Amino acid sequence: MSAAITQFIQVGKGEQERRIAVRHDQRADTGVLWLSGFKSDMLGTKAEVVSEWAAQKGLSCTRMDYSGHGESGGAFTEGTISKWLEEVLAVFTEFCKGPTIVIGSSMGGWMALLLAKALIERKTETSGFLAGMVLIAPAPDFTEELMWKQEFTDEIKQEIMETGRFERPSEYDDSPYIITRDLIEDGRNNLLLGSTVETGCKTIILQGQHDESVPWDHALRLVEAMASDDVILTLIKNGDHRLSRPEDLTRLTKALDELTEGPSDS
Repeated sequence: MSAAITQFIQVGKGEQERRIAVRHDQRADTGVLWLSGFKSDMLGTKAEVVSEWAAQKGLSCTRMDYSGHGESGGAFTEGTISKWLEEVLAVFTEFCKGPTIVIGSSMGGWMALLLAKALIERKTETSGFLAGMVLIAPAPDFTEELMWKQEFTDEIKQEIMETGRFERPSEYDDSPYIITRDLIEDGRNNLLLGSTVETGCKTIILQGQHDESVPWDHALRLVEAMASDDVILTLIKNGDHRLSRPEDLTRLTKALDELTEGPSDS
C-alpha cells in the first residue's frame, strides 16, 4: 500500500472554500492521477492497485477525495459537478507537474473528460499535461442521461424540484445517496455527449457488460463522441460496475502498462 500521508489544499473562496484531501507520492515528473466515482474515495481497491502499480514503475501517484467524500471537508449534499471539477483542476495544477495518465472510475471518468476539456481550453503553457487516460465504466452526463432521463420517475422528478432532494437507495451502502436539485441542474452545465469529446491523448475504456449502474451502450456513445481521439474500448462480458475482481484489476494494470510502454510488437 502507498506510504503517502494525507495532505490538504484549500479550494474555493469565502463560503465556498473547502478542504480537499490529497495523497501524493512524488517519484518522477511522469505520474498518474486517480479520480474516484460518485460517493467513493481514494482508498478503494482500484485506487490502491493504481498506487501500487505506480510505485513499482517508479512513477508519481496522486489521489484525491472530492468535497463531501472520504477525508475531504464539506457536505456531500453541497457537491456539484462544477465544484468537484474545480477541485480536480486545483489538485492537477498543484501536484501533476509533468506527463500524467489520469484514471477515472465511473463519475471519475466524467471528471477526467472534463479535466481534459478544461486543459485544452486553458491554451496556456503548463508543465503538467495528459499523457493518456484509462476510464473504468465511465459515466459522463450520468445525472442527466442515466438518472433524470432513465431512472427517475415523474414522482421522483417532482420531489427533487419541489423539495430540492431525493434519497436514492444505494446498492453499495446502507445509507441512501441524496440527489439534490443543484446536482441535477449543475450537471446540465457540464454535459459532454451532445458534441465531440476531445482528450488530446490515447484513451483506454474498460466497461463491464453486466454493469447495472452504467449500461455498456453508454460507453459506446462516448466512443462515438470521441471521433478524433485514439480510443480502445474493452467490453468485459461478465464484468459488473465495480470491475474490482482480480482479472479486472489485471486488465487495469495492463492498460496502464500499454499507455506507459506502448503495445508489444506483434
